Amino acid sequence: MMAGVFGEDSEPLGDDYLDRLLGAESFWALAAFAGPDIVGGLTAHTLPMTRCPSSELFIYDLAVHPAHQRRGIGGRLVRELRDAAAQIGLHEIFVLADTEDQQALDFYRAQRAVGSSVTLFTFTTR
Repeated sequence: MMAGVFGEDSEPLGDDYLDRLLGAESFWALAAFAGPDIVGGLTAHTLPMTRCPSSELFIYDLAVHPAHQRRGIGGRLVRELRDAAAQIGLHEIFVLADTEDQQALDFYRAQRAVGSSVTLFTFTTR
């Protein structure tokens, strides 16, 4: 569902990979359903900090099926994540959004997120 919303290619994930991912304490996955259908989802990763003995939460993906957008599903997923993180003592959550993606920027601002100017660099391995 997420790859489809983002217009990205995807491949089936093997059971071993899924077991490792879903079994990792640092991995978060939330899903929104309409009946038996998944219509939204959020994945996040807990990142331990090196400047102090704490962690931050990084939202990696957040997507809502186009037919179900603008119904509060994305906001509910973010609120549920924030509540769950607070319950275990995580107080900082961050997410990256493309500067050109005005819909994403508007969405995160509506969730009362505070933006900051950063440039993301990516590398490939050798």
